[in-house]
Amino acid sequence: MKYLRAVLNGASYSFFFRPQLMVNAETLRLYPPVPINLRSTTAPVIFPSMTGGTPFYLPTKSKVIYSVIVMHRRTDLWGPDALQWDPERFIDERLHKYLIPNPFIFLPFNAGPRICIGQQFAYHEASFFLVRLLQNFSNISLVPTAQPIAFTPSDITDDPLGWKRSERLAVKTHLTMFIEGGMWVSMVPAENVVA
Repeated sequence: MKYLRAVLNGASYSFFFRPQLMVNAETLRLYPPVPINLRSTTAPVIFPSMTGGTPFYLPTKSKVIYSVIVMHRRTDLWGPDALQWDPERFIDERLHKYLIPNPFIFLPFNAGPRICIGQQFAYHEASFFLVRLLQNFSNISLVPTAQPIAFTPSDITDDPLGWKRSERLAVKTHLTMFIEGGMWVSMVPAENVVA
């Protein structure tokens, strides 16, 4: 189940369907359920400058917004292929090069004393769901023509942040991320269904 966990770690709300295999670990990294978060300081904080300039001061009760989705796509933290969906980054040498030395670069459930109390439950629930789904269907594929809202290749352009848009679905956010209009798929039942 190591590969399944890698799939879950990568992405969570944008599923990539292939016959016999559904890879979805890079999903939490590229599409974290909570893409933007907020924290408040409980005491004054001084951040040193990363460029050797003036330090940055935050007084008590300052609200600090941070973007998990931007952090998860930074090439300085995840390597030159940070924008590519590749669940094997959680298994191969990139795990030891990027994530092990700095575990706070992966924040789909936050980290430290504020980590989501339901993290393990979410992993178990998603794993169970995916296993049962794949036991019952031999082929699951996206149906772009059925999508209420979808982008054509001519709509896919470079983003102001420099991200090459590859999604054909409209990813939106309220408190959590979702696909606008839902995600329409075609599923072929498996011949030998496991009960």
